[in-house]
Amino acid sequence: MNKKILWIVIIVMILAGASAFAFWKYFTPQKSEIIYFYGEGCPHCANVDAFLQENKIEEKVSFVKKEVFNNNENAKELVGVAQKCGLPSDQVGVPLLWDSPSSKCYVGDVDVINFFKEKAGIE
Repeated sequence: MNKKILWIVIIVMILAGASAFAFWKYFTPQKSEIIYFYGEGCPHCANVDAFLQENKIEEKVSFVKKEVFNNNENAKELVGVAQKCGLPSDQVGVPLLWDSPSSKCYVGDVDVINFFKEKAGIE
């Protein structure tokens, strides 16, 4: 009888664990794979922002915007991303876009805008 109870407990634990994992996987918001780092007052970032608004890019491409001049956590994340791209720490600036699926950084307004044009299907 004790072995039967033990097996029932084991099965219940396995089912509870599987249910918890399924809940976490399917109901937890997923991180965006594209992060656009910008700074308030940055003229090149303003060019990108104007392009994003004029072309309604946020409706066409899923990405996260992170301001770095006034947010230390975002600034630290920018430095970490720049390191992944092999950028020297003294040359890290904005605008910078991180495309995690390709593990690529796009630096400067022209490159960032061209990235969004391609993703949005704009010629």
